[in-house]
Parts: sequence; structure tokens; C-alpha cells
Amino acid sequence: MSTQAIVPSGAGPVHEAGGRSAPDPSIPDPSIPDLSIIVPLFNEEDNVAPMYEAIRRSVADLGRPVEIVFVDDGSRDRTLERAMRLERQTGPVRLRIVAFRRNYGQTAAMAAGIEHARGRILITMDGDLQNDPADIPLFLAKIDEGYDLVVGWRHDRQDHWSRVLPSKAANWLIGRATGVPIKDNGCSLKAYRAELIKQIPLYNEMHRFIPAMSSLGGARIAEIKVRHHARRFGASKYGFSRIYKVFLDLLSIAAILAFNRRPMVWFARLTLTAAGLGLVTTFFAILRAVDSAGQPGIVFPGVAMLFGMLTLSTLFLGLLGTLVYASVARRLEPFLRLKARPIRGEPDTGPLSGNLS
Repeated sequence: MSTQAIVPSGAGPVHEAGGRSAPDPSIPDPSIPDLSIIVPLFNEEDNVAPMYEAIRRSVADLGRPVEIVFVDDGSRDRTLERAMRLERQTGPVRLRIVAFRRNYGQTAAMAAGIEHARGRILITMDGDLQNDPADIPLFLAKIDEGYDLVVGWRHDRQDHWSRVLPSKAANWLIGRATGVPIKDNGCSLKAYRAELIKQIPLYNEMHRFIPAMSSLGGARIAEIKVRHHARRFGASKYGFSRIYKVFLDLLSIAAILAFNRRPMVWFARLTLTAAGLGLVTTFFAILRAVDSAGQPGIVFPGVAMLFGMLTLSTLFLGLLGTLVYASVARRLEPFLRLKARPIRGEPDTGPLSGNLS
């Protein structure tokens, strides 16, 4: 297990056992990246090399160790072959490759890249060169200001109206449903603190809802304008089949946000609604029995019993949800902007989890 020494200002060098000098923590270790840039790729053989070179140019003067993580999402062309050719090149920016056996989708590719990334700061971007790697320093500057998540806003999109209009409608709907008004949830160009994004489960089309999920942990979110270019090579993977998937995921996210921290309140609304409908149905059953000389029929009593069972079921689920949430919440480490430093002489419990601006 590796340890990191915290050296007070003005102190002399720290020596490890055996007389060796410990590494200076103020000097970044080039073998450990400070920044990881994650690029999902699917049938982008003509974009691989230009994307790699554009990223290298954009990070050349950052003065921090950088790695690029290419995730091949089961490409059927020569995307993986060309990426592996670039991987063999030497230089200050290391390229690492993750490859799927078949196509799983952008969210799965992004999740795999995040899992394999080693940087303190993670940046995701599309592999079609529509996102501009030259914007990377802008994201790092915002992260250094103390933000936990920085979202790109393609204010001048170079896409066909058939993509722009549904995207604007979806962004408005997502903002209304989640309470997190982001102008461009679909922009893949984002920057994250690693300890934040690695705690967020990603599946289906959930990469669009990262800001909403991040808000659950109290993350500080910023949005900046970014450049957007028309696609030069390859074909767009966007289709109208994504719309219903995004809509279903939006319903899931809205339920999660409503359920979060107050599961009993969420279920109580359903319970009260079912109980109210049950009482109304029972009232009509009684009226029918009076009007029909004691013959209420079977419809109203049956519906009343159904609402009664629904009331008990939702009440039980609310209690169960509260118990499950309380159990899980005790095991989850909250996202902290700053952890307490260890007292001298006591073991370190972990690195800092964030910066205070």
C-alpha cells in the first residue's frame, strides 16, 4: 500500500526507512496522470488519428501528466487497429485503449473509460471531432476554481435541425423534471472530479443525466460555451430510436430525485391517493346498496377492495424503501469538498476529496 507524506511549508526533506528520500509531493509523478481524457469510439476509423493529435496539441502546455483513454465500442471498421497503432507511439501523453467485443452504446463505453481512468480530473468527449479539444483548458480552469462538474454548451451547434430541435425540447423537459436547468445535457464534452463521477451509475442513456445525478450529492456544477464543428468523417450514430430511451430514462431519474432522502414521503402520496379513491368508491358502493334495496352489486365493492389493497401495498413499500435507503446510506461515502487532514502522528485516512474555492 502506497502512502503520501504531507510536508509542512519550510520543513526539511522527508526520508523513508533505509535513508532514501521520499518523493516530493509538490512535484507531479509523470507515471500517474492528473488528467484523463476519455473518448468513446464507434466506427470512427478516419477520426482516430486526427482526434489523438488534436488532444495532444491541446494538452501540450498544461504542465500536468495526461493520459488519453480510447474506448472502442465494438467498431466494425479499422478504428481499433488504428488506435492500437497510435498506442505504440512514445511521448509525454500516454494512450490507453479499452475495447468491447460488441457494440454496447455510448453510455457503456463512457462508463468503461471512467472505470479505467486513473486521473484526478476526468474529461469526456465525442470521438467524431465535433467537440473541440482546444476547449480542454477552459474546463480545467473551471475545475480549478472549485467546481466538481463542468458541462459544455454547444451554443452554435453545427447539426441538422432534425437533431437540434429535439435536443432543445429534451433539455427543457429534463430541466423541468429534474430541477437542474442545464442548457445542453447531450454535450459529451464535460469535466469531472474523479471521486464524483466514479460514484454515479451509468447505464442506458444515463450519460445525459449526469448533472441531475450529480446534484444528489451536492456537486457544484458550471456550464461553459464550447465550440462545435460539423462532422468531417464518418456518419452520425444518432437516430430517433434514442428519443424513447431518453424519455424512459428521464422518468427513472425523476423518480430517483423524488425518492431521494424522503422515500416515505414519495410513497405517502401514492398511499393517500389510493386511500382517497378507495373511500370514494366505498361511498358509491354504499349509495348503490341503499338505492338498490341492499344489493350493491360487485363492481364498486370490488374496486374498493382493490384500492384498499393498493393502499396497504404502497404503505408497505414506503416503509421498506425507507429501511433500504437507511441501510445503503450508511455504507455510501458522501461526496465531500474537503476531508479533514490527519493529525501528525496518526495514520492518513485518505486523500483530499475536493478543493475549496
